[in-house]
Amino acid sequence: MARGQQLETPLGRASRRSSAESKDRFGRFTEWIARAMGTPMFLAILTLFCIAWLAWNTLAPSSLRFDSASNGFTALTLMLSLQASYAAPLILLAQNRQDDRDRVQIEQDRQRAERNLADTEYLAREVVALRMSIDDMTKEVMSRETFRQELRALLDELDRRDQPSGDDSEENSDHR
Repeated sequence: MARGQQLETPLGRASRRSSAESKDRFGRFTEWIARAMGTPMFLAILTLFCIAWLAWNTLAPSSLRFDSASNGFTALTLMLSLQASYAAPLILLAQNRQDDRDRVQIEQDRQRAERNLADTEYLAREVVALRMSIDDMTKEVMSRETFRQELRALLDELDRRDQPSGDDSEENSDHR
């Protein structure tokens, strides 16, 4: 039985999981390569490598040389071409992963902005509703006061009518 595989686990699940882990591991590797190739240290090491190659194949005894200057250092050219042919796709893969992460981040930022906008609009509506209810309450208080004053004025007028005064009391009793 394969390492880490159990009888209870279907084959499809184990292979998908290891495939996803493998892709992620490879993606992290490509990002590491892309970051490493973009450093001054990488350029310095590559330059030293080329200088050492050229020096060895120029200054070493003829029997120890493996790349001749007369052929234009063909092996060095092939080595650098091979390095470039692998570096370019690895850098592109790393950029694609970064683009995916940026896309996810942008989507999360957009959703957060939408939630903030909705919250802000809700709070604005609540503030307006509070202002309107405060205005209504002040108008209601004023109308209650006005109503009370009107009632007092009517009661005073009724009291004046009901109070007996000389001639008016007899006329008032006839009308009743």
